[in-house]
Amino acid sequence: MSALLEIEQLETFYGPSQVLFGISLQVEEGQVATLLGRNGMGKTTTVRSIMGLTPARRGRIRLAGRPIEALAPEQIAALGVALVPEGRQIFPNLTVEENLIAFAANRNQSPEPWTLARIWTLFPRLKERRNNLGYQLSGGEQQMLAIGRALMTNPRLLILDEATEGLAPLLREEIWRVLRLLKENGQTILVIDKYLERLLPLADQHTILERGRVVWQGDSRALAQRPEVWKQYLSV
Repeated sequence: MSALLEIEQLETFYGPSQVLFGISLQVEEGQVATLLGRNGMGKTTTVRSIMGLTPARRGRIRLAGRPIEALAPEQIAALGVALVPEGRQIFPNLTVEENLIAFAANRNQSPEPWTLARIWTLFPRLKERRNNLGYQLSGGEQQMLAIGRALMTNPRLLILDEATEGLAPLLREEIWRVLRLLKENGQTILVIDKYLERLLPLADQHTILERGRVVWQGDSRALAQRPEVWKQYLSV
């Protein structure tokens, strides 16, 4: 496998305050990778830097070998990076179907692109509510819609920030089911989530952040064997 996403010595600031201190990580093509850590440790800032929303001041970010750290968010999205943001941010006054087709594009040049029909198969609940407005959906349905909307861009890299946060257990299970299917289909994914017991069997690689620095990296087998790492950096 080759690296689809490469981050080297990333440093990001909010005004004069430095938040990221030399973050480095790689996500290989077809992998599921995680960013882990307690709240406020730099996970979302890393994602914002990848997307160009909070540009890095120093360091390198490459997508399939191409530097993207100086690009605008819309340029990064056009190259095939899709974000399912924390808070979902769907359009409340558009229908489910309109939300899905608003930014539809085959950015990955896939021979079998995501279409409405495939999204309905992945999320039957959305098909049932295809004519409902965004604000009429439950939190879980909005999250399904946010994931479906990202998939409709046919991304090379799918990033999910707190994809199961605040969802009822049954709806969380639905999201985990979908992520497993996406992995089986070869989708490259970077995910932020706190449910480590569900991430271990799903993800290939993990990066743990503490106060804007990488404090641990490794695969699921290595992390499963290091409960002291969980306790030190992940437990509340």
